[in-house]
Amino acid sequence: MRQLFICLMLMMSITAHANDADRLKHADFPAQFEGLARKNQAVLTYLWADVYAAALYASADVSARQAWAQQQDLRLVLYYFRDIDRKDVIKAATATLERQQASARLKPELDQLHARFRNIRSGDRYALDFRSGRGLNLEINGQVVFSSRDTELAKAYMGIWLAPKGLSDSLRGQLLN
Repeated sequence: MRQLFICLMLMMSITAHANDADRLKHADFPAQFEGLARKNQAVLTYLWADVYAAALYASADVSARQAWAQQQDLRLVLYYFRDIDRKDVIKAATATLERQQASARLKPELDQLHARFRNIRSGDRYALDFRSGRGLNLEINGQVVFSSRDTELAKAYMGIWLAPKGLSDSLRGQLLN
């Protein structure tokens, strides 16, 4: 019986890896974007459902972990596989920022950023793009909908995916390694 269970788990694991590869191919993240190289990509699965694929970009000469730790130029792209109500996205982001103890000083700009969100549809692509000297841009399907020069806001918001106690430790590990 134990051997049967192990075989089933291995089969499910192989299927999951094949499914991730298919999902990442579907997300079609380019190898480079405006001077940044794709470092890693991963699929976020919640309760057996693929929610989105994520790709992290940074300068070619540093690791993803170094770029994050040193607050260098970074781009995080999310390609959604499912429709999601904007209220659910904002609720998850707010809960994560509270868990990570983000500064209360950021609340007015966080509210402005969240006001730019819309209901997500399958196939939508959201991107957080941080460049030193320019700050943070939020893009929805290639259009900049929010900008801020506040580097603390950029670190806090990208931290939802890249900092400890974020949305998913597994996703964080895959993106930063």
